[in-house]
Amino acid sequence: MNKVIVIVGPTGVGKTKLSIELAKKLNGEVINADSTQVYKNLDIATAKVTIEEMEGIPHHLINIKTIEDDYTVYHYQQDSRKVIDEIIRNKKTPIMVGGTGLYVKASLYDYEFEEETKKGNYKNYSDDDLYNLLLEKDPNTEIHKNNRKRVERALDYFYINNKPLSSKNKTDRLLYDVIFIGLTTPRNVLYEKINNRVDKMIELGLLEEAEYIYNTNVRTKAVMTPIGYKELFDYFDGYKTLEESIDLIKKRSRKYAKRQYTWFNNQMSINWFNTNYDDFDKTVEEILLFINNKKLN
Repeated sequence: MNKVIVIVGPTGVGKTKLSIELAKKLNGEVINADSTQVYKNLDIATAKVTIEEMEGIPHHLINIKTIEDDYTVYHYQQDSRKVIDEIIRNKKTPIMVGGTGLYVKASLYDYEFEEETKKGNYKNYSDDDLYNLLLEKDPNTEIHKNNRKRVERALDYFYINNKPLSSKNKTDRLLYDVIFIGLTTPRNVLYEKINNRVDKMIELGLLEEAEYIYNTNVRTKAVMTPIGYKELFDYFDGYKTLEESIDLIKKRSRKYAKRQYTWFNNQMSINWFNTNYDDFDKTVEEILLFINNKKLN
């Protein structure tokens, strides 16, 4: 059975570079598992792989939607499984890479997602009121009250299916033969890398990219989810200085990296490897040896 290679980890740790190197050595094709990179024109803030960085390796599920489109984990589950199956049929190695853990899990595990047929209007609810409403409908919910997006989705699920989300069957059964690879680095190193990467994004034209999106007046989930646009919108609106907005991007990126670690460690059995920034080839060699040994087992 063909193995699916999955590369996860926090933002800014080298996942994209690793995916390219492994694809070259394992006759692989890369599948994007970042919820923000499916959208066209969201390039710099999402750290989307460039044509040059791809080095001719086929990439899937990148730039497949516009920022006006509604694309959910349900749609990703359908699309990613088709891609995985096609790559395996062609006797190549699927290499899934990204930081959106729910996308990875939806794709590879025996999880059922319903298409979101309607969305409730909760704008008049405070976070506390909304969470209390969820507790009425789903007393066993494990969702944190500060995660408003997930609270809203859980309420939508209840109203659509007339049963609480916590009652939904959960499974850890994998549908594919998977090797999970995680890239990591000491937190102080990672935070420095994240801060430097945000500065590099500004140099590459993040301000201009954000201004283009700002001027479209589109404020969909696609636009408001990634870190890097809404923070600069406050600058364009005159609420913050440019320096304050950039500092906020760095702060939120660091917090997001911390949440990614927590999610992956709680949800999946990850084989973690330290990124060698001074000699990345050594990281690739170490991981490649691990994968080849797994393939023999």
